[in-house]
Amino acid sequence: MRDIYAIGDLQGCQTSFEELLARLPQDSDLWLAGDLVNRGPRSLDTLRQVIALGDRVTAVLGNHDLHLLAVAAGVRQAHGSDTIDDILNAPDRDALIDWVRRQPLAHFAHGHLMVHAGVLPQWDAAQVISLARDVQTQLRGPNWQTFLSRMFGNQPDQWHENLNDEDRQRLTINALTRMRFCTVDGRIDFKIKEGADAATDELRPWFDVPGRRTGEVTVVFGHWSALGLLMRERLLGLDTGCVWGGKLTAVKLADTPARRELIQIACAQIRDPFASADDRRRDRIKKADKAAEAEKVEQFEKAGKAEKVDKADKRETSEKAARRKGA
Repeated sequence: MRDIYAIGDLQGCQTSFEELLARLPQDSDLWLAGDLVNRGPRSLDTLRQVIALGDRVTAVLGNHDLHLLAVAAGVRQAHGSDTIDDILNAPDRDALIDWVRRQPLAHFAHGHLMVHAGVLPQWDAAQVISLARDVQTQLRGPNWQTFLSRMFGNQPDQWHENLNDEDRQRLTINALTRMRFCTVDGRIDFKIKEGADAATDELRPWFDVPGRRTGEVTVVFGHWSALGLLMRERLLGLDTGCVWGGKLTAVKLADTPARRELIQIACAQIRDPFASADDRRRDRIKKADKAAEAEKVEQFEKAGKAEKVDKADKRETSEKAARRKGA
């Protein structure tokens, strides 16, 4: 069996990816943990490079990859921070999008389960693959644009056996591509994006939930740059924030932790991790200003109506008094 190196989020950081590839054996297989594109400066080059590597690559879809598909399908608006225009405007755009939508959400081989973000504690590896294949079938089908138009949203946020098809597929996508924290009974939190030390009495990192049914296999994942490199006996967290000026990480998979090999590339800072927070803060201020302005308009309109009523009452009283005098 050829060596397998699992690699964290690329996010369009092609220069770092090229440096990493130069340090890996050319006959090795590559497992990419999703978020191949977006936020970095060379999303198109990165995607083309991944595709050119052919059968060496096994990639799972991340939330940014799904966002690319949704924007390409016309069912979601691009964000101001996106760097996917080069893909959307490329002459081979259709072939690129077609390749992306044919990638799985989960991959299981050699005792290792790879997903982009996380796995609900109620799911074992076989169930993860089954649920991921259901979504994969939809993405590969002729109505994939319509399917994606229904897949964005935070509900349902907890697994139940009796979920309808649409809710089950949306929950599968959210767990496998967005999850960081959840409750012991598997309710996903979508707000906390800090590291594992942001856990509360109710919310834990998904991999620390007691009795997690994927505890007997090694789960490989990315997505959580604030977590950083995480290497446990049955766990590999590989998003080390390349796009934020961290590192791009590869780990050679092995049947024991002692036989793993860690390779990391220092990355130039492409994005400011605090800029997005500032953007969100500005958005909140703008929304608050709009709400305050709307409230002022409403109060002004109410005051105007009250003044009109008061004037009408005074006019009516004056007219009544005049009639009494005339009588």
